[in-house]
Amino acid sequence: MALPNIYLDHAATTPMMPCARDVWLEGAAIWANPSSPHAAGRGARAALEDARARVKAALGWQGEVIFTSGASEALALGLGRAKAERRLVSAVEHDAVFRAAPDAQVIPVREGEVDREALAAVLAGAGRAVVAVQSVNSETGTVLLPYADNPLVQQVRESGDLFLADCSQSAGKSALPDADMVVLSAHKLGGPIGIGALLVRDFAMIEPSGGQERGYRAGTENLPGALGFAAALEAGGIESWATSAEQRFDFRNRLSEHGEVIQPGVQCSHIFAVAAPKISATAMLIRMDAKGFAISAGSACSSGTLKQSRVLQGFGIDPDTAKRTVRISLGWSTTPDELDAFARAWAEVNA
Repeated sequence: MALPNIYLDHAATTPMMPCARDVWLEGAAIWANPSSPHAAGRGARAALEDARARVKAALGWQGEVIFTSGASEALALGLGRAKAERRLVSAVEHDAVFRAAPDAQVIPVREGEVDREALAAVLAGAGRAVVAVQSVNSETGTVLLPYADNPLVQQVRESGDLFLADCSQSAGKSALPDADMVVLSAHKLGGPIGIGALLVRDFAMIEPSGGQERGYRAGTENLPGALGFAAALEAGGIESWATSAEQRFDFRNRLSEHGEVIQPGVQCSHIFAVAAPKISATAMLIRMDAKGFAISAGSACSSGTLKQSRVLQGFGIDPDTAKRTVRISLGWSTTPDELDAFARAWAEVNA
């Protein structure tokens, strides 16, 4: 009997949408360097700028767009070159944030929200700060920036500091927060791997480094990736998915019948962290993989380690529960039948 081969690890990467793949392949035929002054280079530049304008239009962004190789580079660019003396990050940020700002001051998270009193106390210190907070947590699905005009963002901006929102897991699924900088990753929303962006309200907020992208990012631009990125954004957001929000939350409720759904704070409808009653996360991954289901035990950048998840610890999850917690994440191609098949398999394994 064939395995079901059902992919539920979309928070790590999601399949490229057909429209994005088609445009990406077509873009490969535009092989000239967009920085070259000859006619072929100018044609490539025109296509690149068209993709940039389409990304801005699809997101409703009025500022600047710097194409990068992905979210990790965008975070490094935003945190490393922001015109600020201090870096502040929430306790539950992606590992890429801590790699980009290893000396950042960590702001605690309480009941699924960034502690605004603790943040205010730190902001009162000397020197301008750039504050990095993710929109949706990649391990638990907790929504840390639930509104476009989020009071946390306003708190930072009103204090004269800069706010960087990591929207890798929320772009294409919810409106962008009103931040100074926004980080995006194309392969999290149906675009190609190897392309992302740092959205900047004003170039004056960051130091140039020389090179391409108006001097803010060195390296030849990934034109096919930029075109595929734009096409994926234009294809429609979460409202166009094969599952409805009601079906996704019903799925979460079915999982909770044979486990504990970890949901600190407001929960999105496409990423769920669930603790099995008795089975360790590692054993659960092996069992579900043997049944043909792809899930994970946290973010792809950290799931290869044996250490307790720093993110779950930051949310206050006890170590025993954390050891039994897996992540199930849905995407544009997930179907109701796939959710039903996994829920039945989950119940069988945890019976």
